[in-house]
Amino acid sequence: MAKSNVVWNKQELEKKKEKKRKEKEQKKEERKANAKEGKSFDDMIAYIDEDGNITSTPPDPTKKRVINAEDIQIGVPRNSTNKQTDVVRKGIVTFFNDSKGYGFIKDSETQESVFVHINNLIDSIKENNKVSFEVEMGQKGPNAVRVKLIH
Repeated sequence: MAKSNVVWNKQELEKKKEKKRKEKEQKKEERKANAKEGKSFDDMIAYIDEDGNITSTPPDPTKKRVINAEDIQIGVPRNSTNKQTDVVRKGIVTFFNDSKGYGFIKDSETQESVFVHINNLIDSIKENNKVSFEVEMGQKGPNAVRVKLIH
C-alpha cells in the first residue's frame, strides 16, 4: 500500500526547512571567519567633508564655514517685486487676423511669441508692423496689452 500525499508533503517540507537551516548556519560561519577581528571604533567612523561626500579622514578645520540660521530658506522663495525690468517691450507682429481679432507678436529681445487680442490694441496693427507693448499673464500664458505702433 502506498503512502498518502499528506505524509510525503510533510516530509518534503521538513527536508526543505532543514536544508535552509544548514545553509544559514554555513553562511554565519563564513561571516565569522571572514570578519576582521579587533576593528577599533576609529576604523568604523565615517566623516562628511565640506562638499557632502563621505570620507574616512576627519574634516579640515580651516575649511569650516559659519552659516547663520536666518540665512537658510526653507521652501520656494517668494518673487520679489523689486525686479522691475523694462515694462514696455518692442516687437514685430508675426500674425494678426482682423476677422478673428487675435494675433501674435514676436518680442525683439527674448524672441518669444506673445498672444495679442484686438481688445488690447491702442492702434490698429497688421503683420510685420513694429509695435511697443506690455506683457501681462493671462489664463493660458503671456498676453500683450496696450499695443501701440512704432513709427
